[in-house]
Order: sequence, then C-alpha cells, then structure tokens
Amino acid sequence: MSTGLLEHAVPAAHINSIESSIGNTPLIRLRRITSALPQGVELFAKAEHLNPGGSVKDRPALQMILAGEHDGKLRPGMTILDASSGNTGIAYAMIGAGRGYPVTLCLPKNASRQRKQILRDFGVEVVETDPLRATDGAQITAREIFERDPQKYFYPDQYNNEANWRAHYDGTGPEIWAQTEGRITHFITGLGTSGTFTGVMRRLKIFNPKIQGISIQPASPLHGLEGLKHMETAMVPGIYDPTLADANVEVETEDAQEMVRRLTREEGLFVGTSSGANVFAALRLAQTLTPGAVVVTVLCDGGERYLD
Repeated sequence: MSTGLLEHAVPAAHINSIESSIGNTPLIRLRRITSALPQGVELFAKAEHLNPGGSVKDRPALQMILAGEHDGKLRPGMTILDASSGNTGIAYAMIGAGRGYPVTLCLPKNASRQRKQILRDFGVEVVETDPLRATDGAQITAREIFERDPQKYFYPDQYNNEANWRAHYDGTGPEIWAQTEGRITHFITGLGTSGTFTGVMRRLKIFNPKIQGISIQPASPLHGLEGLKHMETAMVPGIYDPTLADANVEVETEDAQEMVRRLTREEGLFVGTSSGANVFAALRLAQTLTPGAVVVTVLCDGGERYLD
C-alpha cells in the first residue's frame, strides 16, 4: 500500500465559486443527547452534510478531479467514471457540471431512490449494479467499462486513489485540530473508502500522537448503512491502513437508525444513517471516558437522501 503524498498543489485560481465553498464546515457540540455523559466529557460532530454537494465526499471528489487535471489524466471531452454508493457520485456530478465534464456512475441498485434521482437530475448516466454485491460489484463494473474505452473515461477509482485521503489530511484534519483548539483526544468515524479516517488520523497523529483513532464498521455483511463497508467480507480499499486505528467497533443498523431519529428530534440535525452510526458509536465511547476527553465524529450527509 502506498502512503506517498501528492507532490503538487493546485492554484486557488483554478477553483470556481461552488468549489470554494467546500470544506471549513462547522464543528457542532452535541448537548442534549450527551446529557448523561460524565461531567467534563465533550462530544462534537463535524457537519460535513453542510458541504455544497451535501456530503463529506465533496472534499475527496474535488481533490481527485484537480489531481487528474494536473496529471493530464482528465482532459476536456472526457467523462468522469467511478463506482459509488451515491455521495461521491453526486460530488463528481456537481463539480463536473461546473467544469464541463459528463459523469457516468456505477452504484448498487438498492442505493436510495433520492440519491439516484439527484444523480439523474445532474444528468449523470447511472449504471445500476447487483445490490447483493454492494459497492464491490459497482467497482467491478466501473473497471470493466473503463477497460473497454480508456481514452473516453477518467477513472479516479476513489477506493484506491491517494488524493482521496489526502483531501482529509490537508483539510478535515487541520480543521478539527483548530476547531477544538488542539484539545481533541478521540476521533471516531465509519469506514467506506476509508479516506476520511485515514487522512484525518494521519494528520492528527502528527499534531499529537496520543490522539486515539477508532474506526466503525457495520456489525454484519448484510446491513443498511449505505456507504460503509464490512471489511472482513468486502473488497478492502487500497488506501485503507488498518494500523491507524487504536480500536475498531461495530454498529447495528437499527441502532444507527434510532440515533438518526434522536439527532433530528433532540439536536435539530437531519442527517443520514452513516451519521447515525458515527454518533451512536461516539456516544457509546464517550460514556466510558474520563473528564477532559474530547470526542469528534462526522456527520457524513443529510437525511433527505434516505426518506424512502
């Protein structure tokens, strides 16, 4: 597995107005659902659902597209192609529309109806794949399409693209460090491509090696946590680095769904099921900690994408 950093930076002049609003999301302290926590233990959530494309995936999508242009792999007239559970695809579509690139996306047939409708509204060509193979099947299909016509497509391959985690190393990690004024003690989030966890933890460990990283996975291979991977039974992303996690925890779909309802009704945060999984696990962790602990997790996307 490669851990090399990108060796170039893209000038700010090449970033248009919608792209300039990606990142620098608020860090929200959760207060009502944390009322039973030990005194002096704090729980924060990074509001990535407030990115312009509605999810944390705006960050890596932009970084991968800019890196593709810089390297000459993405040129005018080409189509952006990848596999996704939906959010990265929406980010590709938003950024692609602003830069003049069409998008083809492979995603499981059982991805939420709202996500698929958003993609089609952006003009994305949606290729639905076997729902029982989840995003693994979508990856296989995307690779087959690319290999049939590599001159037509730019295939960023988000599961194996170093620019994915680097977006969080450069952006999300430093933002969390600054927003907590360096007080963060624990970072916990779910694993999909693993880009968020990998990039944030690599950066936070530089700031303070004592910060604990906890990764989250679904409790079983068959689950309802769109975007998250059960690593033991899935195709493991090439960017995944299991040595970064001080612990790994599992979350049941039903617990994540119940936390989504609680976040909506008690905190005023209308978010998706992966966000529910993150906060459920973060709250469970925080209940075991001592005064002075500062736990940070991620609100990955908005709940409007899961209304069905």
